Amino acid sequence: MAVTLTENAAKHVAGYLQKRGKGIGLRLGVRTSGCSGVAYKLEFADVAESDDIEFESHGVKVLVDTKSLPYLDGTELDYTREGLNEGFRFNNPNVKDACGCGESFSV
Repeated sequence: MAVTLTENAAKHVAGYLQKRGKGIGLRLGVRTSGCSGVAYKLEFADVAESDDIEFESHGVKVLVDTKSLPYLDGTELDYTREGLNEGFRFNNPNVKDACGCGESFSV
């Protein structure tokens, strides 16, 4: 089981953690939402919770709670820029279907 960051995503997260002046990494999870079932939840982590599983990519920690891991196992998180748009892109091999607006997915 693994969740990884591309080098680009790791650089972006590390830069923001440094600007914040605190934090141990990135917390990735899922929440019930949208028409397809679940949506990604992404935030900076200041502490590890007791049910977190830690992964590390390019020197950046990624924390995933045990309930979210089955939805996220094998996911690679990238950070991309396309024209004026930039943001995280989830490359999740578990996704079977996604809603039209792109907010939620199902496995």
